[in-house]
Amino acid sequence: MAEFIKLYEKGTDVRKLQQIVSCLKDGGVIIYPTDTVYGMGCDIHNTRAVERVCQIKGVKPNKNNFAFICYDLSHIADYAKVSNAAFKLMKKALPGPFTFILDASSKVPKVLAQSKKTVGIRIPNNEIPRQIVKELGNPIITTSIHDEDDIIEYSTDPELIFEKFQHQVDMVIDGGYGNNIPSTIVNATDDDFAIIRQGLGDLESFL
Repeated sequence: MAEFIKLYEKGTDVRKLQQIVSCLKDGGVIIYPTDTVYGMGCDIHNTRAVERVCQIKGVKPNKNNFAFICYDLSHIADYAKVSNAAFKLMKKALPGPFTFILDASSKVPKVLAQSKKTVGIRIPNNEIPRQIVKELGNPIITTSIHDEDDIIEYSTDPELIFEKFQHQVDMVIDGGYGNNIPSTIVNATDDDFAIIRQGLGDLESFL
């Protein structure tokens, strides 16, 4: 059964943070808050954990469209090819409720390399996932646990999320009520910056 861990965004508990990171390093799958909906993820370098997330989501590993949560922009170039214009835009918009789609670099783990060779990058405006990633030392994958068939509370109330996923994941992090609007997805593979999905983020204010 999953552990249920309460974390506050302000004054993150170092001991609990280390417990979460240790779970990820052991191949654990966690559910955590972001600045939009709650997300599910694991260490991007743990193939078995990535496969577990795919299984829970009901997608094939090579058909996934998971994004990466990064701490900041300093390691983006490790995983994606970023133009100067895209970097400038991301610097203005992040941390924030956006997922930027970029061309993937060769360092993206094979299990996540899709046929379309792109990667989604997220730097949420929420210290909990960012501190987890900082402590871990590399990104985690993220996929929204909002399910169109479920009542809306499933994506916002951590206790209901725990009830639903307690036998499927290793840890559910309660960071308070989540939002029920996902991130805005922006195609930044070229400098037209087309919006693929309008979510919480308003890109116009950064263009």
